[in-house]
Amino acid sequence: MDVHLEKLWNTLEKVDDHAVTVRAWGGKLAGVLASGGRLLACGNGGSAAEAQHLTAELVGRFRGDRPPYAAIPLHADGSSLTAIANDFGHDEVYARQVRAHGRAGDVLLCLSTSGGSPNVLAAARTAQACGLLAWAMTGPGPNRLAGLCDDAVTVPAAETATVQEVHLAMIHLLCDAIEEAL
Repeated sequence: MDVHLEKLWNTLEKVDDHAVTVRAWGGKLAGVLASGGRLLACGNGGSAAEAQHLTAELVGRFRGDRPPYAAIPLHADGSSLTAIANDFGHDEVYARQVRAHGRAGDVLLCLSTSGGSPNVLAAARTAQACGLLAWAMTGPGPNRLAGLCDDAVTVPAAETATVQEVHLAMIHLLCDAIEEAL
């Protein structure tokens, strides 16, 4: 475990400057949510779990009691996900939902440790086409997802677990910044 914690600590030191970006996202997202907009979030595997963790914090609460905010994890509707994959292919599972649920001015947060997941890339392209703000949290940059989005936080770690742990810390920082702005 000591080796794992050392990798995590070293990576956290390397992304310290990303805190400014995530805090800015929090201020922007607070304005979107307070005005009735929504956050859509997507990812695969552990990144899907991270997306759902974020949306749960916004619909529920992070630190203090406050009104719930509209936040949708795009992987969580199993019936829609499997129907879209069956009828349109796996690469469309998130893009089709962005077209259905997203409105101009909303925010899509894409999580991907590789920055190259085809279904997440398609969601980012669709968000751009539909007038949503697209942000990415990825593994090492540069990568295709970071390049497609309006802004990105890239984590310079070789191991998926370390990237996901840093993403979770950034998600909590984002939630803190949202609640502080509200």
